[in-house]
Amino acid sequence: MATSEQRRRQLAREKFERQQKRRAEARRKSRRQALVVGGAVAAVVALLVGLALGGVFSGKDTKDGAADNPSPTPTPSAPQQSPSPAMAIDQKAKYTFALRTSAGDISFEMDAAKTPQTVNSFKSLADKKFFDNTKCHRLTTAGIYVLQCGDPEGTGRGGPGYTIPDENLDGLGKPNDQGQVTYPAGTVAMANTGRPGSGGSQFFLVYKDSPLPPTYTPFGKIDAAGLKVLEEIAKQGTADGGQDGAPKTPVTVQQGTVTKN
Repeated sequence: MATSEQRRRQLAREKFERQQKRRAEARRKSRRQALVVGGAVAAVVALLVGLALGGVFSGKDTKDGAADNPSPTPTPSAPQQSPSPAMAIDQKAKYTFALRTSAGDISFEMDAAKTPQTVNSFKSLADKKFFDNTKCHRLTTAGIYVLQCGDPEGTGRGGPGYTIPDENLDGLGKPNDQGQVTYPAGTVAMANTGRPGSGGSQFFLVYKDSPLPPTYTPFGKIDAAGLKVLEEIAKQGTADGGQDGAPKTPVTVQQGTVTKN
């Protein structure tokens, strides 16, 4: 028969083993939680980096600035290399930017009264055939829903060699508590590097309502036919099946023209 001292020691040992087991389980649980949280953080970071590197929310636009994320958000831009074009449009008129693409025609109306610098720049670039035979290099399918175009290099890093000021940033209403507004489906907005006045030639076409900070100049409205073309492009997803990348079905702007209405 065990003595009282032996019994006391046995109880103490069992208590110690229970404590060790609870501590080990707590450590395992903590590690599991850390992995879950870390994974979520990694996913968020990956999305934000993608947006930043994509030009929309400061996307991959290191030269001229993207939605960005339409948060829909970016990398440093290069020093301005040349002045923006002199004002040469009717600032009271409306203009149409017609994109003939490999996936179908997409046209949108631009109001020069609200975004004169943006419309003037796009008219100048289009007249020089700047957008002809360029790729729409980026499609996002979660969080924000945009197709990004306007980069002559097709990499997200190209631009016209100058930047233009932001305009019409209050055109989509007052930001919510998260500092965001809704960029409605059919909206066309400027991509940028995340810094004020860093837009160039890259823009994004919104095919589904997208919450973003009001830092991307909204300057166009896509017509119904063009929106259908955009939606069909989006249905195909990205080339690698991810949420942010090149469109699975390559989209080339064969010709981009701007005309006064």
